[in-house]
Amino acid sequence: MTSTSTVKDWALPYASHRSSVLGRNVVSTSQPLAAQAGLRMLLAGGNAVDAAIAAAMTLTVVEPSGCGLGSDGFAIVWDGKELHGLNSSGRSPAAWTPEYFAELGGIPEKGWNAVTVPGAVAAWAELSRRFGKLPFTQVAQPAIEYARNGFPVSPVIATLWELGCKKLSGEPGFAECFMPHGRPMKAGEIFKSEAHARSLELIAQTNGEAFYRGELAQKMAEHSKANGGVMTVEDLAAHQAEWVGTVSQAFGDSVIHEIPPNGQGIAALMALGMLDEIGIGGAPLDSVETVHLQIEAMKLAFADLHEFNADIDHMRVKPEALLNRDYLRERAKLIQRETAGDPTYGAPKPGGTVYLAAADESGMMISFIQSNYMGFGSGVVVPGTGISLQNRGCGFTTQSGHANEVGPNKRPSHTIIPAFAMHADGTPQMAFGVMGGPMQSQGHLQMAVRVLRYGQNPQAASDAARWRVTGGKGVAVELGFDPQVIAELRARGHEVTVEEGNGVFAFGGAQLVLRDGDKYVAGSDPRKDGQAVAF
Repeated sequence: MTSTSTVKDWALPYASHRSSVLGRNVVSTSQPLAAQAGLRMLLAGGNAVDAAIAAAMTLTVVEPSGCGLGSDGFAIVWDGKELHGLNSSGRSPAAWTPEYFAELGGIPEKGWNAVTVPGAVAAWAELSRRFGKLPFTQVAQPAIEYARNGFPVSPVIATLWELGCKKLSGEPGFAECFMPHGRPMKAGEIFKSEAHARSLELIAQTNGEAFYRGELAQKMAEHSKANGGVMTVEDLAAHQAEWVGTVSQAFGDSVIHEIPPNGQGIAALMALGMLDEIGIGGAPLDSVETVHLQIEAMKLAFADLHEFNADIDHMRVKPEALLNRDYLRERAKLIQRETAGDPTYGAPKPGGTVYLAAADESGMMISFIQSNYMGFGSGVVVPGTGISLQNRGCGFTTQSGHANEVGPNKRPSHTIIPAFAMHADGTPQMAFGVMGGPMQSQGHLQMAVRVLRYGQNPQAASDAARWRVTGGKGVAVELGFDPQVIAELRARGHEVTVEEGNGVFAFGGAQLVLRDGDKYVAGSDPRKDGQAVAF
């Protein structure tokens, strides 16, 4: 590392006034206990990957409203010399055919028929095997301790817990696990789950094998069969975390990397490529001109995403065709600088979530994400295990012939995406992500513009009020958004809705770790309970 700082703007102009956290070793997560679990691994001689795994495992305990043992996971790792991309999202059960869901009347959001094979556990095991320094059993200890001995529920998660209970209390196993007093947990109350602790121990002792080909897999398959599902031990045993590399897009002096489809990260890359073509950066950062251009580029990217994105083996259009700069240049020409558009997809030529970032003084950096999808996911919890399961199945469509049509042994189009920025010279720049369903690629765009184009520090970029496209000319903005900019957006034809609340649900939660000379600069989203920690 060099001693030169790349941050141009250290100001904190927004409501939160959290300061960026600086250090040579850093972990940034959405829940303080998870961040500190990662820090414990660094202090014990572990590296950034050990820290990320410890934090991720702990998050399944302390932030069950966003992830669980039955989540999926993705990672981008800079090992000091090379960038690696890991896709550990699960496939659909072999019995999931279009005809199966036609008989059910569609794909549900709750219950076993919303659950694809969970992949987060395999992600932890594979990351530890390839890059970890500490034993997997040691890395799992903080999560096991919090599950067994309990932890005080943090305020934002308590709010999400209550909402989850209202929706999912009737799902098999949910109330037994998450409503131990017959009601949701409240902020400050101590939550324990011995079953979760035992499952974590089994996972740690077997490097994840118990989850996919052992005792826990058997329990999941039996519970699925007993509750109307069709997931089998064979479906679980077939799962593998896959090293898939990354797809990338130049953006000024940076190159942004995302995991290839089935993830939605390609939409952020398409939008950034369009913005690069039209030269965003001339107007002030929070001006209507800058916001309008971002919204328009995102709408164009989403039009293509919703038409073409799917399991990469089933896509009719290859990712490189969607990212081709000639194609993006043509798409960018559709952006009118003074008028809101309502775009459709183009014709390219053939060719509930938690996010965390960690980095260490050796130069290793990791961008990691895992998710239930919708809050507590499917609501299914396997009795006696603490395994709560995602509802990724409803990421499929039942539209006949669509690339993302539901089918057997297939990955759905996925919302969760880690991101990573590199300098044009091939050196690492930033691990970042924004949890929050379809907000994620839009959040990546906004973070990249703020930090990489305008030089804003990571905490301020995380603090700033966000926008979200909602379809057609619709745009939702947070309560703290500049009223003058809202009025000017409406004058350009945008149908703007101001959404109340603190943005936890609709505008995501960001974590950013920027490499800045001989140190890292980290930010953690004030919309969540989390923090960045460093030494």
